[in-house]
Amino acid sequence: MHLTRFDTAQPYEAPNHFDMHCLRLQGKEAGPSAQMWMGMSQILPGGHTTLDPSPMEKLYFVLEGRVSFTAQMPDEPPQTVELGPYDSCRFAPGEARRLDNPGPRPALVLLVMPLAAPAAG
Repeated sequence: MHLTRFDTAQPYEAPNHFDMHCLRLQGKEAGPSAQMWMGMSQILPGGHTTLDPSPMEKLYFVLEGRVSFTAQMPDEPPQTVELGPYDSCRFAPGEARRLDNPGPRPALVLLVMPLAAPAAG
């Protein structure tokens, strides 16, 4: 078993994330993991990411607040939904995603994703 206590979780910088504070909870520099890593982001009011695709599948779980998630597959129009506490969503590999905090209070989101993109083939 590998433990990460919340008060010792290390922050990390994520590209194209604005007014967000991200903590690594498991995997990567937070400890051993063979397949995935987990992080938590605090998104301040007005905080957001840009609408970018990723080669990796991503799972999001809203812990607190309300977060707008926008998804867009290549050659399709974007779709936006707002999720609240205990709601979750999945983004497929190659699907662009954007997170926004439209509310007046910070939001907390848990993220789980693979350590590396699956091999093509």
